[in-house]
Amino acid sequence: MPVFASLRAHALRHTLVRSPLLLATALAATALSAASLGAQQTAGGSKATTRGDSAKAPRKPAGALGPQSGTRHLAYRDAGSDLDSLWPPKMPSPLPGSILPAKRIIAFYGNPLSQRMGILGEFEPDLMLRKLDAEVAEWNRLDPEHPVQPALHLIAVVAQGSPGRDGKYRLRMDSTLIEKVYGWAKRRNAVLFVDVQVGHSTLQQELPWLERFLKRPDVHLGIDPEFSMKDGNKPGRKIGTYDAADINYATRFLADLVEKHKLPPKVLVVHRFTKKGVTNADKIRLDPKVQVVMHMDGFGAPWLKRDSYYSYIKKEPVQFAGWKQFTKAKNDKPTTPRTEILRLWPVPLYIQLQ
Repeated sequence: MPVFASLRAHALRHTLVRSPLLLATALAATALSAASLGAQQTAGGSKATTRGDSAKAPRKPAGALGPQSGTRHLAYRDAGSDLDSLWPPKMPSPLPGSILPAKRIIAFYGNPLSQRMGILGEFEPDLMLRKLDAEVAEWNRLDPEHPVQPALHLIAVVAQGSPGRDGKYRLRMDSTLIEKVYGWAKRRNAVLFVDVQVGHSTLQQELPWLERFLKRPDVHLGIDPEFSMKDGNKPGRKIGTYDAADINYATRFLADLVEKHKLPPKVLVVHRFTKKGVTNADKIRLDPKVQVVMHMDGFGAPWLKRDSYYSYIKKEPVQFAGWKQFTKAKNDKPTTPRTEILRLWPVPLYIQLQ
């Protein structure tokens, strides 16, 4: 299959992988969580009320999950979640040249060979960069305390539905294409992320191939567990997984580059939208030379995305948090307003638009 056709077919991943079945499962889990919370609230309110109690100030409404949570969603700051106290987690102090937490990264994601894989390839370069300018300006207006570091996030290794010549179910982008997107980033003083979907390959096989780009001070890394098919399935048939050991390998690889080439700290973005997408998250080891972003990568109604953020980011602190915004109405229904993203706790410092 030609590269372009292969990429276009692969771009259907967000309708194939995040299927109605998965959505129904998420909704069912949310309903259970909401029911559990309701039961706790009922049990807590079943005590007899004395005459003295009536003079007390009314209780603040308890936080909730699900479609009726509204402004009380437990992913928000000060909505009654015990998890608020877990953030920020213990982490190394930022080294000179670190992007986070002083700045917020706003990244356009995709691949120039496909209009369907994300905003990076949806528009011709000049228009795409003007849209990036507008997004950056809006975030700077809303949160001037975290000036924006613009970024382009390129899928540099793309999972495939066919094995290819080496049987790895992934396609490495030509270095010419990566250099082209790097040039676009330089036009806006943006950093570049190279993203890896390993298929049947591994990070140990793919990251050395990308070293020639990652040794640059303004190139960072993204890894996508969804397409890490450790069970032998074809990409797109099931959702893949990474373990803490995989993330720790990526961290060591980047840290070694920082040490060897005297670079500023790298940013490592880890996509996540399911429980099994990252296993043993509590065993992820931090290194001051690498800043780890656990990135909530999924689509749906705002409340459903907040549920995912609560379950897979807030509940399992690592270091920094990220949030995915889809630009198509068919994916995010509707798009979560920026002001609501800023209400989340932890507040995302990496925002990816696809």
